[in-house]
Amino acid sequence: QVQLVESGGGSVQAGGSLRLSCAASGYMLSSNCMGWFRQAPGKEREGFAAIYRGGVSTYYADSVKGRFTISPDNAKNTVYLQMNSLQPEDTAMYYCAADPYFEAGGCMTAIQALGVIPFTYWGQGTQVTVSS
Repeated sequence: QVQLVESGGGSVQAGGSLRLSCAASGYMLSSNCMGWFRQAPGKEREGFAAIYRGGVSTYYADSVKGRFTISPDNAKNTVYLQMNSLQPEDTAMYYCAADPYFEAGGCMTAIQALGVIPFTYWGQGTQVTVSS
């Protein structure tokens, strides 16, 4: 049974930093495609960062590029999301997801999917709140 568990969310002021963790059991996150998503109230869930096979390929949406960084820890089967220079518009529930089937191109495409997002495994989410 595959489980993904996010942690590290919380409340910070604008300009602050948080580091989210996505720990997996039953599945090696470095084996294929892994992504970070977020969903703000009243908005669709959006993918904003992905990593393929532990770093062969990475993707960041323009909204987070230069501020957020994915870093895998294969020994712990955990992927971290370092978030710096947080802004109120970053407030959302943050989810990690993984998929064992995508190739590299499919991983980078799937992270940008709208509507139904075709990742196989999902975590339960962790809340990030950024105040101005």
